[in-house]
Amino acid sequence: MKRSAFLVLALVVAFSIASDLPPAGAAEGKAMPAMINSNSAVALRMTMRKLWEDHITYTSFYITSALAGSDDTGKVAERLLKNQEDLGNAIKPVYGEAAGNKLTALLKDHILIAVDLVKAAKEGNKEATEAADKKWYKNGEDIAEFLSSANPKNWPKKALTEMMFAHLAVTKDAVVAKLNKDHAAAIMAYDKGHDHILMMADTLAVGIVKQFPEKFRK
Repeated sequence: MKRSAFLVLALVVAFSIASDLPPAGAAEGKAMPAMINSNSAVALRMTMRKLWEDHITYTSFYITSALAGSDDTGKVAERLLKNQEDLGNAIKPVYGEAAGNKLTALLKDHILIAVDLVKAAKEGNKEATEAADKKWYKNGEDIAEFLSSANPKNWPKKALTEMMFAHLAVTKDAVVAKLNKDHAAAIMAYDKGHDHILMMADTLAVGIVKQFPEKFRK
């Protein structure tokens, strides 16, 4: 029942954000829906979903390991940072080397700030937690602004900022739940975050296809 509720919530969020996004095929005509479902477009969508799922999965692993002081914390952090390189590399075929490297740098900052946030929360350092939180949201806005600058028609800054902030909020929910050893709440936060990140991945993939339709005809 709870899982179903989160799926409904994800659809509501997706619908509200989609209202800020140009409708599929609005400018391109009837060919756009078919383009979005071409083999290459579907492959891009699946790649984006896999990479963003890795993002939240290894983030969850890191939170668990860091709060527990586990021996694998460093290795998990290493794998999580590698995911940010993978995400940057994924946009290089359409936006170029420099843009991919810039996205990787922003996403690595996103992770490193999260590391500081988890550490401060674990130590009960309210001042450090608030400072990291403020920095984290600024970084989220920077990521949204950078992506929007590459594809403003299909990735409006307002919509992407809302997506990033929702991602940060549910990640914080997971940290708090795990700190409080509220296992049910931690699972709920992960499920909610998973639904949200898939919607975000789809938005990014569709935006790329709509911007570069000639690359996704087959």
